[in-house]
Amino acid sequence: MLGAGFAPETVDRGLALGADVIAVDGGSTDSGPHYLGSGTAKTTAAAVARDLRVLLAAVAEAGVPLVVGSCGTSGTDSGVDWVAGIVEEILAERNHDLSVARIYSEQSPAHLKERLAAGAIHPLPPLGELRPETLDSCTHVVGMMGHEPIEAALRAGADVVLAGRATDTAVIAALPLTRGMPPGPVWHAAKIAECGGQCTTNPRSGGVFVTIDRDGFTIEPLDPAVSCTPTSVAAHMLYETVNPFRMREPAGTVDVSEATYHALDDRRVRVEGSRFEVAEQHTIKLEGARITGYQTTSFTGIRDPHILADVENWAALLRRVLAERVSQTLGLTEEEYATDIRLYGHNAILGDLDPATGPAREVGVMLLVNASDQATATAVAKIANPLMLHLPTPDMPHLPSLAFPFSPAETERGAAYEFVLNHVVDSETPTAMFRTEHRKATARA
Repeated sequence: MLGAGFAPETVDRGLALGADVIAVDGGSTDSGPHYLGSGTAKTTAAAVARDLRVLLAAVAEAGVPLVVGSCGTSGTDSGVDWVAGIVEEILAERNHDLSVARIYSEQSPAHLKERLAAGAIHPLPPLGELRPETLDSCTHVVGMMGHEPIEAALRAGADVVLAGRATDTAVIAALPLTRGMPPGPVWHAAKIAECGGQCTTNPRSGGVFVTIDRDGFTIEPLDPAVSCTPTSVAAHMLYETVNPFRMREPAGTVDVSEATYHALDDRRVRVEGSRFEVAEQHTIKLEGARITGYQTTSFTGIRDPHILADVENWAALLRRVLAERVSQTLGLTEEEYATDIRLYGHNAILGDLDPATGPAREVGVMLLVNASDQATATAVAKIANPLMLHLPTPDMPHLPSLAFPFSPAETERGAAYEFVLNHVVDSETPTAMFRTEHRKATARA
């Protein structure tokens, strides 16, 4: 991922091996809806600039294109422009004469409502039919492009392609498909290479080098101390897929059910037998996020063995007493705000799916308050403050002392977002929903 860092020597090695394109993903939905909802990046400008300096120097030196997908984490228009601004600064500093294409993927709710009325938007499980007001509620909606807009930018002569939201595989598949490589090996190779070193024996090793031909592809790590094995390569089809043998792209479905994996040596793996089924209808997946309220959080730590012996009942008491005091103090009903209490070190992650078998030595209590405005969320959290510091169990004749790690104990998180779109829209053409701008770098005087 752009901004996550890599060893510059691995890029040098890729160029020495004869790379035709450098592809890197710039984002993901893995970190939740905040980045799409707010239109901000999870990576820092300094980290992105550091990686881009290495990559742009490689492009200028070797004359191969660079493709970046899902710019700015979520692929919003502002994310594309943010990355483009960093690129332009670097190109100007170094007097690199490169052409940059920006591909925008944000979607107009008005246009999408027209497509919805025409019956061209369909839900993906577990969501149901889309309602027009859901589109209006989103702060940002992006369409996840396939390879076609990227291919068009490359054909138009772009040295650097900065794409909005795109499938992880599209940034890798675009140039091989432009060169006429068969789609089965191309899409399978792109899937395996999408997370770089994750398909190797050391996931932290950085990038991989893929060679695609008419019959299949060969993959190897760019770190000479790391290996690809048949197991490490085949296993990546289990990653983020509903079906480990079939994966849908906007243009169709890659089928690896008959693929074979064998080691060429102790570092390289050869894959053959992948197929691609062209879809009857090209589709674009939609992603959208909206504000669900404003959040304030608080955290305390418990070491008291008496409380920890029945910490779930203590948490239930905290919920009950907090609701009573919020009603008394603020006059709010429980429908006007929401609280989430999680017991870290006890059951905060899996809850009842993994019942605790005994008391923990210490437990962290996280309170998350969500309300329609920030002031209300913080007011509720402040009412919880003395309870999270001194709430005794009913049979305790004294006040226990728990531990706040911060002062003040309350932290305002601002707007909270949720994903509300998991739908696809029938494409009128593979590129119709996306807008491309071409610009030439301007060197500094």
